[in-house]
Amino acid sequence: MTIQASPRIPSGSPDERVGLAARALVRFRAVRDRLDTALSVEIDGPMRRVGLASVALAGVLLAGCAPEQIPLPAPFRPAPEVKNKAPEFTEEVFAQKPMRAYRIPTPEPGKPPVQTVIGEIGSHVVRPNETLLDIARYYDLGMNEIADANPGVDLWTPKVGTKLVIPTAWVLPCCNYDGIIVNVPELRLYYFQRAPGEPGITIVRTYPLGLGRDDRRTPKGNFTVIGKTVNPTWNIPPRIRQDHIRELGDSRYSIPGGAPDNPLGKYRFELSLEPYRIHGTNIPWGIGMLISNGCSRLYPEDVEHLFPMVTIGTKGAFIYQPVKVGVRDGQVYVEAHADLYRLGGSMSPNAAATLKSAGMTIQDARVASVLKDAQGMPTRVGTVEEPTSAAQL
Repeated sequence: MTIQASPRIPSGSPDERVGLAARALVRFRAVRDRLDTALSVEIDGPMRRVGLASVALAGVLLAGCAPEQIPLPAPFRPAPEVKNKAPEFTEEVFAQKPMRAYRIPTPEPGKPPVQTVIGEIGSHVVRPNETLLDIARYYDLGMNEIADANPGVDLWTPKVGTKLVIPTAWVLPCCNYDGIIVNVPELRLYYFQRAPGEPGITIVRTYPLGLGRDDRRTPKGNFTVIGKTVNPTWNIPPRIRQDHIRELGDSRYSIPGGAPDNPLGKYRFELSLEPYRIHGTNIPWGIGMLISNGCSRLYPEDVEHLFPMVTIGTKGAFIYQPVKVGVRDGQVYVEAHADLYRLGGSMSPNAAATLKSAGMTIQDARVASVLKDAQGMPTRVGTVEEPTSAAQL
């Protein structure tokens, strides 16, 4: 699902949404055998309180969140019941949400990857006054991800008691596993670091993004982090300023750092790929949407978490991979996303080679079904027949 920046006030009577819980439960059962192994995961620790204003979209955006993740059991076994443990949702809760880091064997050039699938699919039971936007933020998902995983569930007024799929599992984009990688079609950033003192281990952290709307697209290309700024001033580009004058009657040339209507948020990374930046946001509910003028927006608590870890000189890239193929424990997974900018959704040679290692091609019925649905979750399609023939990096 591609979600453009056009928030709406909830509409429709409760009767119009009867049956959402049943449909969501059917959906959950249909995907509960997607992942059979939970990954080794570290908790980076709770965030400190973020002193950021959370300005929403003209009074129509809500606030909130939710609880724990569970690893999915082996295929064909019933999923355990979920018991929600999160406190009442506030900005303080978001600031303290768990920040996960995944450990994988460092991929070696010329050798087949050992593990390129991280995370686990979980579930969550909707409680009173929760929205899907609240739940997505707590689990560090974008609006697109929570909506794609739970088709038919109302974003604003999900039925209390509905069991949701929490799609916190990802195939890693191919094939650079160092620095910052932004995969545009899935609206997600991956940050790869070598584990200190463990040369064979790479730490992976991943965060959802808001990216450039269709007429101001986030580009493809390599970059280097050339600067970092706290409370950046936004010097409004002429084209955007003309939009503000025409649409809002706002003729300002700049917005000072720390102002509640500064769209850069509290932290910004400057990139060598001008004029693009990675920064926070004053509209958290725009994460998972095509909403920016081309830059990459992070949740306030996510950019605060990432900011001290990324050093000036860190390499990165904006890539465009709507289809990813990965391996974990000898199993092959496919993850497909919508072709947001209509650039073509063809599979990379490395992805095709990984499929071939399982005796499969893009025409295989299981693979074709994943590509058609494009629901953004890793789906197991086969087993590596000969590990030495898996995709070479």
